[in-house]
Amino acid sequence: MPTLTTANILRAALAEVVDPEIPTVSILDMGMVGEIEIDATGLVAVEILPTFSGCPALSVIAENVRARLAREPGVRDIQVRFVFDPIWTSDRITDQGRARLREFGIAPAPLTRGLSLPMIQRQTVTCPFCGSSNTVMENLFGPTPCRSIYRCVECRNPFERFKAL
Repeated sequence: MPTLTTANILRAALAEVVDPEIPTVSILDMGMVGEIEIDATGLVAVEILPTFSGCPALSVIAENVRARLAREPGVRDIQVRFVFDPIWTSDRITDQGRARLREFGIAPAPLTRGLSLPMIQRQTVTCPFCGSSNTVMENLFGPTPCRSIYRCVECRNPFERFKAL
């Protein structure tokens, strides 16, 4: 019997799979979900775009994707493929994802569409706690390779920011 599950239903289900390093934001809101295919027999293929090629959480993400999609009616098997074309950029983060990152204390990287690298590097970083743009980078290398450490001069809180590229 063919499955009635669609790629759109599966995509919506992935809104429940959180980024293991930032549990307030889903992999869908992070823009990590690429193509989703399902055949008539219930075989699902999901493309995930890692935020960083060396991300240590990839195996956890794959397992969480499999576990969540396995609960959908008609899904027989799930293949998770990590792809680097197209490349993940911070432009893929949804507005809801950007809000949740700020709530978690991480400044999302700026939208980069149409900007050159020097323009991106000169952009101000807004503190996710008080909204001040009086911030300084403390360390280019944060707790994960895709984030940097900043400090707000006004409220004195440290915070992380996703790297723009």
